[in-house]
Amino acid sequence: MNERTDYTPVALYARVSSDRQDVDLSVAAQLRALRDYAEKNGYLVAREYVDEAESGRVADRPEFRKMIDAATRPDAPFQEILVWKFSRFTRKREHAVAFKSMLRKKGVRVVSITEQADDSPTGKLLEGIIESVDEFYSENLAQEVTRGMREAASRGFWVTSRVPYGYRRLMVQDGAKKRPRLDPDEDTASVVRRIFDMAEARKGMLDIAKTLNEEGFASPAGRRWSKTVIHNMLSNEAYTGTLLWGVSGKGKAEPVRVENAFPGIISRAQFRRVSRLMHSRAPKETHPRRVGSTYMLSGLVKCKACNRAFSGHDAKSGRFSYYVCQSIMKNGAGACDSPRINARRFEEMVIANIRSNILTDGNIRALVKVVDERMDGVAAEQRQRLETIEDELGML
Repeated sequence: MNERTDYTPVALYARVSSDRQDVDLSVAAQLRALRDYAEKNGYLVAREYVDEAESGRVADRPEFRKMIDAATRPDAPFQEILVWKFSRFTRKREHAVAFKSMLRKKGVRVVSITEQADDSPTGKLLEGIIESVDEFYSENLAQEVTRGMREAASRGFWVTSRVPYGYRRLMVQDGAKKRPRLDPDEDTASVVRRIFDMAEARKGMLDIAKTLNEEGFASPAGRRWSKTVIHNMLSNEAYTGTLLWGVSGKGKAEPVRVENAFPGIISRAQFRRVSRLMHSRAPKETHPRRVGSTYMLSGLVKCKACNRAFSGHDAKSGRFSYYVCQSIMKNGAGACDSPRINARRFEEMVIANIRSNILTDGNIRALVKVVDERMDGVAAEQRQRLETIEDELGML
């Protein structure tokens, strides 16, 4: 018996949301249904893409991006994308229109195996209605969840997933449900008190981190203490027993603020004293547009040993300049084995290599050609639009 050779190559895409309210099938169940559908309808599964704990309201999902990139290449390995529901592809109407239009131009269709919609005008209308309903459901659900979390936070419950270092969750009865409040964890709360005491004694954040690392205390993330971790802790009002939830802004409600929502680890007076010290020692703030770095490679060069960025720093009142690994800058000497790099010699070496290997006559000519072709294409599109508008005006 001859084997079939007319199978349509397809990609399977499955997604589950990070939202606890998501009631759709699990990834395993979606894939099982998609594979069964493909087998029964003359499809050959060429690729499978899965995004777990990814919201359908955003397009920057890792596997989704890989699938779109593969579908838009000239040698796309599939002609259709099978999803369990259109909501698995995206929950935003504008994303659906943009991505499906782009895929359609490349000859790739998105097919829902549970919501049949063909390429006829009626089918496209049905598909659009389904996507609009999905978007409404998603946004309405998000509002309901936010409203519930805001109400719980206003009553002093801890609704954020991350618990501040020094605290632990304590479940308390709230009617028929149990909800979390914060309670000091004495094993780590003592470390928090010591950090604030050292800061009030005018010890620098880098010195505090170095002291804790030398004494073997575990940091919040289980790694080494750093200047950033210390700064975040000294700026966190939760250590006074104050609950803050939500971000204010244009069109947004004010954050929920509840004082004495749970036992404080430090006093409000000490928090204010430390805050004043930090503010007095902080460098003068400047708008980012007015900030210019004299080190052209800061943040662009990565450390071979720890993969952190190198940044430029002066020494001896500006007489010497170096590129230094951020691990050393944040955690102190010994955090990384990379040596300091003389800034002037390093930059000269990089510039010489760019001139020799990148800014060649051939590369520049090719770049100019590409830019010219692009500008010619843009000009042609604008001329065509102008002619269309003039024709329409002439018909009025």
